Amino acid sequence: MSNTVFCKKYQKELEALARAPLPGAKGQEVLETVSKQAWQEWQLLQTMMINEKQLNLMLPESRKYVMEQMDKFFNNEETDKLTGYVSPDDITEL
Repeated sequence: MSNTVFCKKYQKELEALARAPLPGAKGQEVLETVSKQAWQEWQLLQTMMINEKQLNLMLPESRKYVMEQMDKFFNNEETDKLTGYVSPDDITEL
């Protein structure tokens, strides 16, 4: 049986991450409060943000921005919009 966690994004018990996805206290917080499903969804959004906004994660301000957006995502707050992304649901056939 897999471990579960009360996910703060979905407000219910879901499958937990196997290990902390980040170092330090922030990683431990994510491990204890974020489900595997929510983390995977965040990784997809994070990748799109990094690509569209051409972030350089070697720069402290880029890392700070990503962490702020991550907190917003897991707390169900509005994250920055990605202008280049078109949802498959929004595409109509010609």
